[in-house]
Amino acid sequence: MYGNDHIPVHHVPGSRPGPHPTPKPIKRHHSTKYYLQRVQDSLTTRATKMVCTVFLSLLAIIGLITFIVWLSLRPHRPRFFMREFTLTGLAQQTGFGNAQIAYKVDARNSNQNIGVYYEAMEGSLYYRNNVIGSMHIPFPSYQGPKNTTKVNGVFNGATLTVNSQGWSEIQNDGADGTVMFILELTTVIKFKISSWESQRHRMHATCDAGVGSNGTLLSIYKDKRCTVDFA
Repeated sequence: MYGNDHIPVHHVPGSRPGPHPTPKPIKRHHSTKYYLQRVQDSLTTRATKMVCTVFLSLLAIIGLITFIVWLSLRPHRPRFFMREFTLTGLAQQTGFGNAQIAYKVDARNSNQNIGVYYEAMEGSLYYRNNVIGSMHIPFPSYQGPKNTTKVNGVFNGATLTVNSQGWSEIQNDGADGTVMFILELTTVIKFKISSWESQRHRMHATCDAGVGSNGTLLSIYKDKRCTVDFA
């Protein structure tokens, strides 16, 4: 007889108490068709990646070539440089009647394969924002690639209009060490690439010219690049 506080336990011979054994996983066997499909999917993925890589590489190469061609064919506006500028008769009190101003400017076409057509060129001379001279400038109608052309001229007589008051102001500036002038060259240009010609552009080249008390160009203005604008 057992008391109410005990539950009888029966042991089976040959068995040992412990945790239940873990069931073994069931192995699944795939068919040959399954493996062939996986191989086919892998090859398709690789082929797609290869096609995308080749396409992107070709696109990058075409873009680079297009950019290089665009840079080589993009027209650059002509460059102008002040070389010489001389005012004669500055020391003469009544020299404005015989005064003359001579200048030399270089026009540079820096384009590799592009020429420049010029129409009539006009020169205007400014002193204190007032026009004191104007003239027509002989200039070649065509400037080839990588070419430098001289632009020379002289303001005197009818092309230089300075009265006694203006001449007195010029002399006063000369006594102070610097007389400032502005030479403006105006023309219409168009670019030529092989047989193609661009539209016409009105161009202004503005050159600063400061002369000393002796009437010659100051060193800080010699070979100075002029400002070029298209209207």
